[in-house]
Amino acid sequence: MAKDHSALTDFLASQNISANRIREDAEARRNAANASNAQTASTDAGASSTAANGDADELAEAEEAAQVATAADKATEKKRKAQAAAIEKIKKGKAFKKRKRQDEDSDSDGIAEAILAERAAPLPGQMENCEICDKRFTVTPYSRAGPNGGLLCNKCGKELAQGNKDEQKQKKKKVAARGTARRQVASNRLDGVIGCKSLMTMCIQTLVNNIDLADDLGDMPAQIVDRVARQVSKRRILTPMSLNLFLQSGYEDVTVYDAARLGSDDLIRIFQMVPKLRNLKLKNAIQFKDEVMDYLITRQTPLDSFYLHGANLVSEESWKKFFVAKGKDLKSLRVYFTDKHVGDDFTASLKERCPALKCLKIAHNQQVTDAGVEHIAKLDGLEHLGLQLITPTSTESYVKVTNSIGKSLRTLSLTGESLSDMDDRVLDAIHENCTSLRKLRITHSEVMTDAGFARLFKDWTNKPLTFIDFEKCRHIDSSKPRENAHLNGLCSDGFRALMSHSGKSLRHLNVHACRHIKREAFEDVFSLDKEYPELENLEISFCEEVTDFIVGCIFRTCPKLKNLNVFGCMKLKDVRVPKGKILVGMPNAMGMEIEGTED
Repeated sequence: MAKDHSALTDFLASQNISANRIREDAEARRNAANASNAQTASTDAGASSTAANGDADELAEAEEAAQVATAADKATEKKRKAQAAAIEKIKKGKAFKKRKRQDEDSDSDGIAEAILAERAAPLPGQMENCEICDKRFTVTPYSRAGPNGGLLCNKCGKELAQGNKDEQKQKKKKVAARGTARRQVASNRLDGVIGCKSLMTMCIQTLVNNIDLADDLGDMPAQIVDRVARQVSKRRILTPMSLNLFLQSGYEDVTVYDAARLGSDDLIRIFQMVPKLRNLKLKNAIQFKDEVMDYLITRQTPLDSFYLHGANLVSEESWKKFFVAKGKDLKSLRVYFTDKHVGDDFTASLKERCPALKCLKIAHNQQVTDAGVEHIAKLDGLEHLGLQLITPTSTESYVKVTNSIGKSLRTLSLTGESLSDMDDRVLDAIHENCTSLRKLRITHSEVMTDAGFARLFKDWTNKPLTFIDFEKCRHIDSSKPRENAHLNGLCSDGFRALMSHSGKSLRHLNVHACRHIKREAFEDVFSLDKEYPELENLEISFCEEVTDFIVGCIFRTCPKLKNLNVFGCMKLKDVRVPKGKILVGMPNAMGMEIEGTED
């Protein structure tokens, strides 16, 4: 930073004159004068007196100049010290630390001097020259600082601010583009798309991006139409106009994955435009009301499968009419998120009105109780049963269901917190009666024991399962969460028995939060002398004994494994993921999902 000097100091500095030099010159002239006076003692007294007076005047001027220069140096030194103290004070302030974090490469003294210069800026009302255009202007409280620390006039300040806004917008766009690309890659992985997209996938995405311009899907196969419907619903762009693309008179299957933006008239249009409809699946059908159900009843639609999600406005009377009109041919009935009107009377009428029913799923329901569950036990031909009830139910009702229809069941799903008190009697009933199961899901059990799970799989005549889900079957005690003296939930012995019975055919296994499975059990099950050739998806999140070694063994013993979820496994530090595999749930610099690159 430039130092301030007086005019005299500047002049002396320009002549290369300093205070020390003035003193030395004056002393030399004084000594020379004394020597000359001693040698010319006989010289005229008047002339000698005149010369002495002249030297005295010159010496006085020199001493005065030396005093002025000394005072200027002292003032400069004092100002320098004051400036150094001010800079040190600024370095301790918040403004300096904040600017230092924003620009770590800049010199600390330079940042402090810039802040000091900003604080020493002219006050409002004073005149100043613009740093950019050098135009004279009046300083106001809103005058902007220039890039070099000066002030800017109003015009230059606006231009600089606009340039900064444009630059910030460009930076935000770049950051947003990087985030969007990263999220898209993660979305593709979860959809099973790893690496380059196929031509078919790119064509479907192009169609979805321009869905408003499409008039007809033509003769696309049903599988491709379903993929388009999934993408449209995923992006929440399914509207009454785009719905027409999926309603062709020759279709027998109609699937709407997100009907939240459709009204009752749009839902009625489905039955008008698709007279041969046999399989209907509606999600988020919040406008499916009595008037829609009444119209469906009047149509000669040969409905075999009815999937209804979120239709909480259909009355109990409409359900009874529906069973009278369509129940005879109905083979599959799945009802989700119905807080009212689907209760014990609903399940009681299924035996008489739906004799051909093969699949029944009732989820997130508040009205069905133990009596309703016992009515389900009378459905002799039922092959697929799924219940997720909110009202607490007893173990006895599920034992009756298993004893009555267990031999015909191929899938059994009992989920929800209402089953927290269900005990080992259900597992024993499944072991004795179920011989055709391919899929078994029991979750949120706090009473079932490890011995009960072990008995279920030991010497079980049922063929090996392909799908098992025992999520959150574990002991819960808020005071002593790590102690499990009675081995409640799925523990080590039950896990060993499970893998010994069904490990060779399993495709999906979920033991989420079964935290009492020991490390030794994992190492025994996934030892390198064993192999699970069909396992594709494995969920072991919040199993606290999982280590890097165990995860490595899992990848080696499961050649077809695609996804491995390890949320909450805190002992994982450095896992090497094979190429083509996906590890989800391990925190790292790139996110919670890792795509393997190891050969």
